Amino acid sequence: MAMLVSIVVFALLLMLFLILLIVFLLVCKPWRFVFLSRSRTVKVGDLDRPLVSDDVDQAQEEDNDVIRNYDLGGARFQNDLRSARTQGLVHKQRFPSAPSHSTQGDSLILDVISDASEDASIGQTIKHPAWTDQLIEEQKHVRQEDQIDKLRFGVKNDKFLDYPPKVIHDQRSCLSLEVVSGPSCGFRYSVLSTSSSKLPLTLGRVPPSDLLLKDSEVSGKHAMINWNPNKMKWELVDMGSLNGTSLNSQPINHPDSERRHWGNPMELSSGDIITLGTTSNIHVHISSQDQRQMPFGVGLASDPMALRRGGKKLPMEDVCYYQWPLPGVNQFGVFGICDGHGGAEAAKFVSKTLPEMVATILSDSQKRERVMSQCDASDVLKDAFSQTEACMNHHYEGCTATVLLVWADDDENFFAQCANVGDSACIIDVDGQQIKMTEDHKITSHSERLRIQESGEPLKEGETRLCGLNLARMLGDKFVKQQDSRFSSEPYISPAMHINKTSGAFALLASDGFWDVISVKKAVQLVMQTRERYPREENSAEKIANFLLSEARAQRTKDNTSIIFLDFYSISRSSSSKVDL
Repeated sequence: MAMLVSIVVFALLLMLFLILLIVFLLVCKPWRFVFLSRSRTVKVGDLDRPLVSDDVDQAQEEDNDVIRNYDLGGARFQNDLRSARTQGLVHKQRFPSAPSHSTQGDSLILDVISDASEDASIGQTIKHPAWTDQLIEEQKHVRQEDQIDKLRFGVKNDKFLDYPPKVIHDQRSCLSLEVVSGPSCGFRYSVLSTSSSKLPLTLGRVPPSDLLLKDSEVSGKHAMINWNPNKMKWELVDMGSLNGTSLNSQPINHPDSERRHWGNPMELSSGDIITLGTTSNIHVHISSQDQRQMPFGVGLASDPMALRRGGKKLPMEDVCYYQWPLPGVNQFGVFGICDGHGGAEAAKFVSKTLPEMVATILSDSQKRERVMSQCDASDVLKDAFSQTEACMNHHYEGCTATVLLVWADDDENFFAQCANVGDSACIIDVDGQQIKMTEDHKITSHSERLRIQESGEPLKEGETRLCGLNLARMLGDKFVKQQDSRFSSEPYISPAMHINKTSGAFALLASDGFWDVISVKKAVQLVMQTRERYPREENSAEKIANFLLSEARAQRTKDNTSIIFLDFYSISRSSSSKVDL
């Protein structure tokens, strides 16, 4: 009996020992030390460390410092790893076989995938020991490439990150700024896209601003302009000014002005008007280096002519442009003005598309030779207008279009021929004789009422508008053209004028805001007076254009006003002010 009791007790003790051993093995897992010795083990000091290395966090913090307060793309940095650590979760980073970057705004977005089956726990072997090194290298690559290309207007400690622009040869662009209203009216500044030491240029009230404006409404550092080599465009950004910045009467500053946030970069085009505060307007003129080598003088001037104090601001819907020479057509150039209505998008579209159509047509050697031999480009201009209208998809916006095509003959003299729809006019003065190169297409004009009458649907007595518009010819406005067949996009085309460079000839194109207050006779007198003041002086064409604009302003015109002045008497004269190289 005693022996039986001893056996039972021994069996119970053995079972208890086996239970304790099983519990010990399940809890302590002593075999893990054997396997971990064959792979990378997690040391005791590593248990409190995140699986993302400190180098990565430091790199990420450097990027965060740049864009934390000034997020130009409108997107905040998505710090998924930090969020995961806060919640006590660590996720495996999946890397594709080929490098792939997912970005939002100016920031790198890590593709962190939550997968419960692959969560790493303490003591578990890390399957990808080299992934943190790969992440560091990818982030370094992103900072070196993406920041240079994208953070053109980044801020660190309220200072501009001066990444030198990429120099792209044969693509030099000249930016010319002129203050056309405000206390500093008449101030100018010009710079080339390749002048990296001069860029970015700043606009403000105090030094070291490049364009100093003595205007109490202008902030010390108000706005900045830089060249974007990827888009091949000049870009304007508000630097957190107190009184705001407008581009063609549209605000571009950050809506939260109290915190002095920077706005988003906006592309600039020739003819744009930059407004700092409410009184200082700056005219923008952009040309390529080739365009600046002109055989005659060219001057551009433009102003939205916003109503005075207490009035409603006018949006800028004029676009003036020129191209000399046309791409691939060295002897030809175009000069034009588009006056938009219902918005500026149609005018911007036409100012880009119409020159392209003319260049494409003239690239045909047979058509080009026909123009040269017959001294007539009527077919070219007619086809260019027709193709531009066919490309437009603007149902509720439209614009006038006045284009002067100029080409040189073998004797280095010129021919000029004009085409237009709408009421922006062009005149040419040769030997004291003024020739009007355009036709007025307002409903009230005699020639247009006669055309409408011949269409079989004459206007009623006293009727001055069709579908609310005072123009019968324009580009765009597809909706009203569907409603009333009397609207037309067919241009009036003038005869070609032969211009001897010694004749003292000039051409003047202007939108209706100018002609509303200045007659042809008065305009010619103003040109002659200004010529006498600046006889054969460099940039005299630009000075004449600005003088004409100031006269329209003095006459209190209430419409957008744009002017292009061509001085054929000028020989090899630059069309812009002296450039800082």
